[in-house]
This record gives sequence, structure tokens and C-alpha cells, in this order.
Amino acid sequence: MVLKMDKGVVYILGDLYLDKIVEHYRYSRFQKSTPYLLVEDSPYSEGTDKDLIAEFCSISNEITLYWKNIKDEESLIRSLVHEYQHYLQSPSWMQRYYKQGYSYTDHPYEIQAYREEEDWNKFKINRL
Repeated sequence: MVLKMDKGVVYILGDLYLDKIVEHYRYSRFQKSTPYLLVEDSPYSEGTDKDLIAEFCSISNEITLYWKNIKDEESLIRSLVHEYQHYLQSPSWMQRYYKQGYSYTDHPYEIQAYREEEDWNKFKINRL
């Protein structure tokens, strides 16, 4: 069964998948609680950035999902796994690596987050 990924479905499934991800990876030593989950329309009012699916903000301890850019459950789960890795990682080292000259494509934390995404299927919830 293929679900239409509207805002409500993304919020409900996002919450369920995040619970499974937390159970698997446990808690960050850099935050006081698990991350809050926000579901937003788009980072820009025009919705022009179709590639931006999710982001983690360490200051507010939030994972934001941009539901209009989520095409299917796989992209939802991959995004949550990826952003949860950033929740687990040191915010100061995230910035330190960039100051050392790393870019998004070769940043050690991004490489690690993308690697974790490859196991996205183990978080999929079986439905009837």
C-alpha cells in the first residue's frame, strides 16, 4: 500500500519512525532530551528548494521535516535517520570541521549520517 505523503501522514509516520530510531540509537550526550519533531510546509515561502527534506537544529533541538518535499516513506525514514545522527553528534565539532575546511560533501559527520541512512529499511513499520 502506497500512502500519499500529506502533512498529516508525514507527522504521524514521522513520530512513529522517530520512536523506533530513538529506541535503536538511544540518546545524545549533547542534548537534554530527544529532539522535537516539526512538520513544516517549506523552508521558503515559495517552496523552491525541492532537495531540502529535513534539517536538525542543535540550538532548539529540533528536527524539521519539510513535508511537501517528502515523496515516500523511504525518503521520510532516511531523512529522520540522517538528522538523528546530527542530534547524536557534537554541535561544536560540527562547526569545527567546517572551520577546518570541510564542505558538506566531505564533512565527516555528513558522511557518517549518509552511511547510517543505508539501513533505513530496518525502521520501516509493517502495516496491513
